[in-house]
Amino acid sequence: MKQKLLLHTCCATCSVFLAEKLSADYQVTVFFDNSNIYPKSEYDKRLKEAKNYFEQQGIEFVESSYDHQDWLMAIAELESEPERGKRCLVCYRKRLLNTALYAKKNDFDFFASTLSISPHKDAQNINNIGEEIAEEIGLNFLAGDWKKNDGFKKAMEVSRQCDFYRQNYCGCEFSLRTEA
Repeated sequence: MKQKLLLHTCCATCSVFLAEKLSADYQVTVFFDNSNIYPKSEYDKRLKEAKNYFEQQGIEFVESSYDHQDWLMAIAELESEPERGKRCLVCYRKRLLNTALYAKKNDFDFFASTLSISPHKDAQNINNIGEEIAEEIGLNFLAGDWKKNDGFKKAMEVSRQCDFYRQNYCGCEFSLRTEA
């Protein structure tokens, strides 16, 4: 019997390739915990697409609660930080901790995140945070730099094939970039 893995995801684009890859070795459940995403309509768009895809594939999908105000309190005074700065580290920690706590409560063997598939994210920081949390709560973290070995490229190919919506910013209002 395969060990159970709770895979945090932020969107379908980042998770489909990885969930399928990890399903070869683990019983994967996808976990959508993203109170950072703004506005709520963007959150709903990403949630709907991911949920629909994984339910069609027969992969269990769990949505965490959306509480943007709580997320804003967590990153208070870090709003002006650059992308990949301290605000992002707090955001990663918050979402990975929520994932780990859910995994622990529901008897998963491992937790992981799709965040490091993005070329805009520092995999080492994400993995360090995941490993710290795993040690704190007594659970296994499956670390990886998922963009390596063409992981990001393969994820984008699947995204195009499935005609997924592809956002142009990470998620929070502070990462939102408008085109001039």
